[in-house]
Amino acid sequence: MAKKGSRQIWLEYSLVRAILSFLRILPLSVATWFGISVGRLGYHLLGRLRGVGLRNLKLAFPEKSEAERVRILRGAFRNLGRVMAVVSGFDDLTAGNLPELIEFRPDAEFAAAYEKTKTDGRGRIILGAHMGNWELQAFSFPVFFEPLTFLARRMDNPRIDAMVLAIRTRLGNKQIDKMNSAAPILRALRAGGSIGMLADVNGQLKEGVFVPFFGIKACTAAGVAMLALRANAVIVPMFAIWNGDENKYFIVHDKIIDPQDTGDRQADILETTALCTAAIERVIRAYPDQWIWIHKRWKTRPPGEPEIYGNEN
Repeated sequence: MAKKGSRQIWLEYSLVRAILSFLRILPLSVATWFGISVGRLGYHLLGRLRGVGLRNLKLAFPEKSEAERVRILRGAFRNLGRVMAVVSGFDDLTAGNLPELIEFRPDAEFAAAYEKTKTDGRGRIILGAHMGNWELQAFSFPVFFEPLTFLARRMDNPRIDAMVLAIRTRLGNKQIDKMNSAAPILRALRAGGSIGMLADVNGQLKEGVFVPFFGIKACTAAGVAMLALRANAVIVPMFAIWNGDENKYFIVHDKIIDPQDTGDRQADILETTALCTAAIERVIRAYPDQWIWIHKRWKTRPPGEPEIYGNEN
């Protein structure tokens, strides 16, 4: 990819800054309405992404009618618009007012198990997905738990990258560059810290393993399992889900995963990755209109299997 010139960098930054500033001056309810409206418009205008979403939904939910799958995809576009609106207001969120937007109501068993990992000095990989509002989940983590170290790939616009970094880390989180990240992640986990990782996108053959996702083999990055095994860490599936009845987000969790450790490293990585993917699938099935169906999750196929998305790039 060609390096961007200073003019392009400034134009892109100014546009993003202007959009976020516009949304920020609006009351949250108005900004949310605007964001959802953009999402609705995106469903109609972005035909290629709409096609990918419907293809994915047909694979995942063959038992549903076309109308049901369209309803889910429309909701997924609206969800992305809501995410954009909420993120625009992060500068105004504090430990005091965050509970008005997002709550955590853990069951007693989960809360006790989570605290035990801290008492035992075991690190925690907070397993997330592009589900609900993943940015809000990470942003609010220091308020409900402890500061979170998360992975992110540097953007090709340094000014936008710096702006996003400042927003994401304002409440105490720390970002690690996704490139060459293994060493600092292991140090944090072995010190008993929490690392945030998203593990719901298509992986490449050189870094992934094939595990079932909605009954179809999906190439999934093995990094979560490998790091958990090397650091003797646990994996905590956790997601920020929108609740329309209460008009706020709630942190939803699955059972804490202890990585498989039989001594057969490859088998343990495969089984642990399958457990993580199954946890993500369960939350998607429960809230199907809050996941990014427009992503080509099954693009990488096992050798010899045909393409799922045709000849599209």
